[in-house]
Amino acid sequence: MSESDAARLRGLTRMRRIALSLLVFAAIVYVATRDRDGFLGYVNAGAEASMVGAIADWFAVTALFRHPLRLPIPHTAIIPNRKQALGESLQEFVADNFLNEQVVRERIESVGVSRRVGAWLADERHSRRVVGEASRALADGLRYVKEEDVAAVVREALIPKLLEEHLSPMVGHLLAEIVDDHAHTGLVDLATVELHRWLVDNQREITALVGERAPWWTPQWLDERVSSRLHAEIIEWVAEIRDHPDHHARMAFDRLLIKLAHDLQHDEATRERAERLKHRLLTQPQVATTSVALWDALRRALIASLQEEDGLLRRRAAEELVALGERLMTDEALGARFDAMLSDLAAYVVNNYGREVATIISETVNRWDGKETADRIELHVGRDLQFIRINGTVVGGLTGLVIHTFSMLI
Repeated sequence: MSESDAARLRGLTRMRRIALSLLVFAAIVYVATRDRDGFLGYVNAGAEASMVGAIADWFAVTALFRHPLRLPIPHTAIIPNRKQALGESLQEFVADNFLNEQVVRERIESVGVSRRVGAWLADERHSRRVVGEASRALADGLRYVKEEDVAAVVREALIPKLLEEHLSPMVGHLLAEIVDDHAHTGLVDLATVELHRWLVDNQREITALVGERAPWWTPQWLDERVSSRLHAEIIEWVAEIRDHPDHHARMAFDRLLIKLAHDLQHDEATRERAERLKHRLLTQPQVATTSVALWDALRRALIASLQEEDGLLRRRAAEELVALGERLMTDEALGARFDAMLSDLAAYVVNNYGREVATIISETVNRWDGKETADRIELHVGRDLQFIRINGTVVGGLTGLVIHTFSMLI
């Protein structure tokens, strides 16, 4: 039994004793004042009515949970005998009055979930705790991903699916979008910068390469002058491409990409060549092996980053959560979108799964036997029901006193 249930049981026992003590007190007063006149006659009438009220209400309260005095009186032990109907009624009540779209939406709007979440996340301690828990869970999950399972997925599911699908139109459409948005410009910039740096730092290798390709009969000094001139021209050309976004080489490269994107979508010959190239690449045994090796390297690196409490990954994640919390508190538009999204999600859940969620109530009650059901319910509401017995004793006594007084006046 849990600590809260133990506290409820103590409260129920105490109230039962109080109710029983009042009944016993009323019985003692009744016996002590029996056959007395005057003031004691009024007391006797009140005590007699108090006993009647106390016993009647004891019977009513007890009849809810069990047979009074273990006598199989009709319409007693109502909860054990009607637990299935009780569970179904409780399920219907919860589904209609709590798991209701309008009720859920109004509740989310009234409590201001976005502001509360924002205030909670804005506290760095809370954000770091969220990141810590999520990092541990993600790291544990990544540890349980076995390399052979990943290899099986790649070989048996991913590669066959890629071989089956015609990817050329999709790749062409994606490439067209990239060129239209100039998303490839940064990659071209990076490539030209790195190529220029490599050319500047590796003149000796280029000179040696030209010397190897030169005819045997040319003098060495001529080869050196040609290689130096060629190296300088290449560096100058790459620098021009790097520094001029409208360079004709860049424009030619863009036109090439545009044509390739169009042909991948609309030219049958290009699509067939692309599919053959895809097939040759994916059927190479090294593809699966390389994919698994890359995944394993990424997994190990990610696990190591997640385990570093003060590492860059966790620190950045915590900072982003704090920033999100502050925005949720200050940005009304963002908070409204957050609440609307949460309302839509809650509405979807209650509309599609509310009845199924509510069945937990009836199924749980049905798994209990009759006595267990009665004991559980009595444990939660029995203490308050004992006030019915107490009130019955007091009200019964007052009613008996009024009736006796009225009779004496007549």
